[in-house]
Amino acid sequence: MPGKSADFGTKAINTLAGATAAFVVRKAIGFAWTKATGKQPPDSPEDPKVAIGEAVAWAVIVGAGVGVARVLAVRLASRQAARALNGQADADV
Repeated sequence: MPGKSADFGTKAINTLAGATAAFVVRKAIGFAWTKATGKQPPDSPEDPKVAIGEAVAWAVIVGAGVGVARVLAVRLASRQAARALNGQADADV
């Protein structure tokens, strides 16, 4: 299973990278939503006062955006950590 042999430092960096990416992308999607629709994104999509179409659209957009951002951030952080540990950071320049 991938990731079982990763040390604590690598896991911590990956977790931090994923959380940071999720936060940034969620803020960016919220900004884009406001610009596109002219209103704030739903705070609580499960609230009955929010239209079902709006709630589903928000959930799909945020879910996909955050998921992709986390995968990319963790992969990038893992690659950078591996290069740093193997001393290849200057070899690519």
